[in-house]
Amino acid sequence: MKINIINACSDLGVDVDGSNKGPLLISKNLNSDKINEIITLNKQNIKKSKDENDLKKNLSAVNDFNNRLYDKIIYTLNDNAFPITIGGDHSIAIGSALGSKKINKNIGIIWIDAHLDYNTFETTITGNLHGLPLAALNGICKDLTKFYDDEYYNPKNTVVVGYRSDEINKEDELNNIKKMGVSVFTCEDINRLGIDKVLNEAIKIATNNTSGMHISYDLDVIDPKIAPGVSVPEINGINLEIVKKTIDILIKNIDNIKSFDLVEFNPDNDINNKTLNIALNILNNIIEKK
Repeated sequence: MKINIINACSDLGVDVDGSNKGPLLISKNLNSDKINEIITLNKQNIKKSKDENDLKKNLSAVNDFNNRLYDKIIYTLNDNAFPITIGGDHSIAIGSALGSKKINKNIGIIWIDAHLDYNTFETTITGNLHGLPLAALNGICKDLTKFYDDEYYNPKNTVVVGYRSDEINKEDELNNIKKMGVSVFTCEDINRLGIDKVLNEAIKIATNNTSGMHISYDLDVIDPKIAPGVSVPEINGINLEIVKKTIDILIKNIDNIKSFDLVEFNPDNDINNKTLNIALNILNNIIEKK
């Protein structure tokens, strides 16, 4: 199957600079005959808001970016190509995942991430919009999806894998998740049950009565000692063996994967290309098997 790489070069959703540089660095090191087209989207040239009292930081510019990304995902799918979106901070998944949902209709989503990304404008304490995208994809942050006019992802087919954050307002996010009925598997669950059992169960949930799933993989799910090149590292993440097993399981289910994100690579924080090489390994495996 032909593949389109979409470089989503935006760090507007986080107050840490640098993740906008990640997509181009990754994509230029990919080498496959299956890559049909490489599309690059750049953020608006604005001064990022870092005002602690601004709880909707860069909202207009994030919406503009996601609207353009959404259109490129639809273009890719209508061309019968498989979209791999490289972020960028995780707010870009609003555009990529909704673009996939628009065309693929009844699909679920697996959110592989150290964080829930399930704040709303009522519960966020930072206003960094990369903390809201999964909630937006379930339809409860409409200010982030004004370009979208269709059904959102069903919370019953929405799964978080790898959560371990110790954020101050985590109880608010967990309450949002519980209220909506989203499934969550923590890093503790992975260590206790094994990634095979956790991820296969996540896939079962995401694909229950659906036609497939969108995968959104945040590199901060990996322990920062192994993958330091992210904007918001969280200790006690997964190791390389679990990274490999995760990709192996996803590849076994590749026909059910309708679109794929890899996000939050921040070259400014990387050490000896550790995170870059992990990102390339993940994407090369997905591209080879798709």
